[in-house]
Amino acid sequence: MRVPEYVITMEDTLEFAKKVHAGKPQLPLALRLIQNTGVRKRHIVQPIEKALDHPGFEERNRIYELESKKRCPGVIEEALANADLTARDIDVIIYVSCTGFMMPSLTAWLINNMGFRSDTRQIPIAQLGCAAGGAAINRAHDFCTAYPESNALIVACELCSLCYQPTDDDIGSLLSDGLFGDAVAAAVMRGRGGTGVVLERNSSYLIPNTEDWICYAVRATGFHFQLDRRVPGTMEPLAPVLRDLATDHGWDVSKLDFYIIHAGGPRILQDLAKFLDVDDTMFRHSWSTLTDYGNIASAVVLEALRRLFDEGTTMPGATGVIAGFGPGITAEMAMGSWTADAPRDMESTAIPASASYLARDFAHTTKGGIA
Repeated sequence: MRVPEYVITMEDTLEFAKKVHAGKPQLPLALRLIQNTGVRKRHIVQPIEKALDHPGFEERNRIYELESKKRCPGVIEEALANADLTARDIDVIIYVSCTGFMMPSLTAWLINNMGFRSDTRQIPIAQLGCAAGGAAINRAHDFCTAYPESNALIVACELCSLCYQPTDDDIGSLLSDGLFGDAVAAAVMRGRGGTGVVLERNSSYLIPNTEDWICYAVRATGFHFQLDRRVPGTMEPLAPVLRDLATDHGWDVSKLDFYIIHAGGPRILQDLAKFLDVDDTMFRHSWSTLTDYGNIASAVVLEALRRLFDEGTTMPGATGVIAGFGPGITAEMAMGSWTADAPRDMESTAIPASASYLARDFAHTTKGGIA
């Protein structure tokens, strides 16, 4: 993963919030909530003074297109190199982003400018928000299951700072202003061979009647992020879903070896650890992602996975879960095990024989993050 060059610290965030929203009765509570996020710093695509300005939806979307075209190719090249593949080896590009709009999708531009084949499939995902990272992994798994010799490229481009709305000063908006950061991430899922997480099962779940808990109000000024105060409590109904998914796979969700969880905020991680009966340190990759970059939306699970790679202690056969949460309220979940240098025919002791024909390798990207 890669993050933009402009940095805003927690101290910067609090000072700017005090200046921009001075005198607002909800400000003291918002400042306390922001401090409790544990976010040490975030990265944004523009200097903070420019980010706080609102030049209009058209101009912001122009910046989104410009920055996405500038920042995505580098991380894609590193993802391909780390997976020992070239652009022509990719059969599908899954592009996820909820912070800008392009039609055709950036996938068309990537195919035309980075050497991908003209018959490369395109799967843009624009409306799953933070859950889209998990959804992209699952759709790549589905694709590689249907086409066992194929390879999938996942790209997440989230420029959350371009969605800042200076007139939105409710608690949810102010908290979000202090939580979200910008990042670009990429990963490759190989149909055969490599080192990484072999996906064995995936699942989706939508909590009924919660579609307005995380949403955009689309207005002339752009995307206005809306966050219901009940969202932090959603891990209580989602934890049993994760537990059942693991049980159906023959695993105990509280005794897995690694957990790659979307770091939506501290309470999400705290509650999920509690309801799954998992030691808080098992979520360390998600916690460190939140601390270093804030909530980087769909890129979180890719960055947390990158940290698992870099830690270098995962043993072949280790079991784990990848889970992203977002609007809907939607959960995108996958179960997998770690393998190292699996041969092309997928005959490996790291892959359960009963699942080997479904297993797909999730190859990591650059050391700087699954950018």
